Amino acid sequence: MSLTLESVITQEEACYLPSFDSNVAWEIGNIIRTNAQQKFTRPVVVYIAHTNSSQLLFFATSGPGTLPDNMHWVKRKEAVVLRWGCSTMRMRLSLQTKAKALQEVYEMSDPSIYAVHGGGFPVKVKGVEGVVGVIVVSGLTQEDDHDVIVEGIKEYLARHP
Repeated sequence: MSLTLESVITQEEACYLPSFDSNVAWEIGNIIRTNAQQKFTRPVVVYIAHTNSSQLLFFATSGPGTLPDNMHWVKRKEAVVLRWGCSTMRMRLSLQTKAKALQEVYEMSDPSIYAVHGGGFPVKVKGVEGVVGVIVVSGLTQEDDHDVIVEGIKEYLARHP
């Protein structure tokens, strides 16, 4: 499926959780990890943290072969979600519609701390304002990094209506 800004916004709206804590993070993280193992031969890093203090709630690889560079991507994607409260794919598509780079729109002297590549996703809870957590996947194409998160959250929600 070709992602559009509108479709990504719709995905984000469909992925609100009823609650979020370490048990929810653990279950979603394991769903994402398992799905990545079943669908892809390339290994990924799965990272889930609270936004209140970047408290790490889940961290795993889907298999051997990830690199230290994956963690660099994780932190840069996490920074986008924390600063703007939306997925990195949404930010990327939003910038593409403006035909501008991140540093142009936000007048940054050092945009290297941010990565507007798919694979960073906000955790939002119904009835709670703002972002309560961050899910990041790194290791696949940006579209696949994004999709494996969305599919994982939707699978979790199907199990916990």
